[in-house]
Amino acid sequence: MKNLNHQAAHNLTAVREQKPLIHNITNFVVMNYTANALLSMGASPVMAHAQNEVEDMVSFAGALVLNIGTLTDGWIASMIKAGKKAAEQQTPIILDPVGSGATQLRTNSAKKIIAAAKISVIRGNASEILSLRDDNSKTKGVDSIHSVEEAAEAATVLAGELNTTLAITGPVDRVTDGSRMLRVANGHPLMGYVTGTGCTATVIIGAFLAVDDDPVSATATALAYFGLAGEIAGRKADAPGSFMIQLLDALYTITPQDLQKGAKIEVAD
Repeated sequence: MKNLNHQAAHNLTAVREQKPLIHNITNFVVMNYTANALLSMGASPVMAHAQNEVEDMVSFAGALVLNIGTLTDGWIASMIKAGKKAAEQQTPIILDPVGSGATQLRTNSAKKIIAAAKISVIRGNASEILSLRDDNSKTKGVDSIHSVEEAAEAATVLAGELNTTLAITGPVDRVTDGSRMLRVANGHPLMGYVTGTGCTATVIIGAFLAVDDDPVSATATALAYFGLAGEIAGRKADAPGSFMIQLLDALYTITPQDLQKGAKIEVAD
């Protein structure tokens, strides 16, 4: 496998040079923060969910991010419409199945989107990922009640079945496409005290997917970058409010060299 620390630096450089447009159909809770995160890292965000413009918008995007955090029937239709268009033109798609397993609407919608479009990466917590395979798996709202390790084996099987890459995020992230499995150990405990950090990880993966055609390396390097930003923010902030701002600043100030040195990516057993 390629040197992933070197690839992480390469991907960050490419995002900042190319400034890819990342089309987000995402939830009301995180729109502002995730747009700022994309801007801070050097990408170009657009939040567009109207059914009569999503096909036009995704036609010139570098990646499409679908996030089911605040679902409505109209938004589901928009996600499927945009997803089909993106798949048609081979634009990478990342799905964030927020709260899948908590309600039938969320679980069924996530599965419907997966069936309708060619998803490059699915990023979720352990419970969300498990819910996509096991109808008996339940979550506690949008928070995970399973560990990353509990979901790792199921994720390997599911990634192979769906022909996609799965990212299970937690204290140590796991990334698999069914044959390769990577661990990413970057991060900080305060990331769990700011709403939308998972959704932010998703959009950063989207930006890296726009410049790296290997979903496994794009995902792992993006998670290392975001986790390193959390580590840097945690050195300057000791509470959630200031941490949230420092996290955006870190996304902006981290250099490719910092990332190459600080990324904690390894092949999992």
